Amino acid sequence: MNQGSGPRTRPGTSRRVLSEAYDTALLDLDGVVYAGGEAIDHAVESLLAARAGGMRLAYVTNNALRPPEVVAAHITELGVPAEAAEVINSAQAVARLIAEQVPAGSRVLVIGGEGLRVALRERGLVPVDSAEDSPAAVVQGYGGPELPWGRFAEACYAIARGVPWFASNTDLTIPSARGIAPGNGAAVEVVRIATGAEPQVAGKPLPPMHRETILRTGARTPLVVGDRLDTDIEGAFNGGVDSLLVLTGVTDGARLLAAAPEHRPTYVDADLRGLLRGQPEVAAGGDGFVCGGWTASVVDGSAFSLEGAGEPMDGLRALCAAAWSYAGDGVCGLDAGKELSRLGL
Repeated sequence: MNQGSGPRTRPGTSRRVLSEAYDTALLDLDGVVYAGGEAIDHAVESLLAARAGGMRLAYVTNNALRPPEVVAAHITELGVPAEAAEVINSAQAVARLIAEQVPAGSRVLVIGGEGLRVALRERGLVPVDSAEDSPAAVVQGYGGPELPWGRFAEACYAIARGVPWFASNTDLTIPSARGIAPGNGAAVEVVRIATGAEPQVAGKPLPPMHRETILRTGARTPLVVGDRLDTDIEGAFNGGVDSLLVLTGVTDGARLLAAAPEHRPTYVDADLRGLLRGQPEVAAGGDGFVCGGWTASVVDGSAFSLEGAGEPMDGLRALCAAAWSYAGDGVCGLDAGKELSRLGL
């Protein structure tokens, strides 16, 4: 469970299966459940088993492109029946944020996809397409790879006139079937550079997204499950809840070892099968940290040492403890390439 005060210095322990220890999994989608639209290995069967064991599933995504109904239908097609009410996206979070600051029925200039329009209408706001439509706000969200360049110009025209600017999220990248592609954060940078303005941002890791998630799910003991340190894990940190990092998306072992305190997950596992098991203890032992059959340490402040054998994830957990303890409130900059290669990570 949560480590408490001070920076996390080692992955957490859970003697109970995670799907039994927490009432709701707050699951990121891209890089966790699917990549490029296709289910990630072990995701479907793991989610079905977790739900059969009593865990509620909620899908929490910074991707504002598709409405919840469409996302739920996609998840259902992959093999996990889902309802629209189980999908929470950054479009909903930013729409609530805008509705709290502009009069009911206001026009909002949309730079993005249908998900933003649906969320704005849900809050009684009117989506428009031009800076000449007298918008009370500008909102920007991921619009897919075909978003016309002229949409950015409309945002810039309105912002230059003093219209407040909102962004669903600022993820710089998004996983795709062909690799890592530019995300909404990259598009936000285009408008920021052109205008010199700063948007109000709603998505993970910021509080508006966590608030939206808790309001919609009613979770009492949530577990955030994600693949990104700077959104999923930092969002859990900001919300004061536990997290599980899975290595099926953008975060690899090297990034994890170099994680700043707000980016250190409670638990680490290879994929969503981690929901179906407890998490082993990482204990201090001798000059290092022991997990399973592995012992990891930092030698003379200059290099990692990894000794032993066993499950690769246990070796990674031991290395995390060595790196995070060494770094304390900072970031560990030591190279662990040889040790990670030995683990196949």
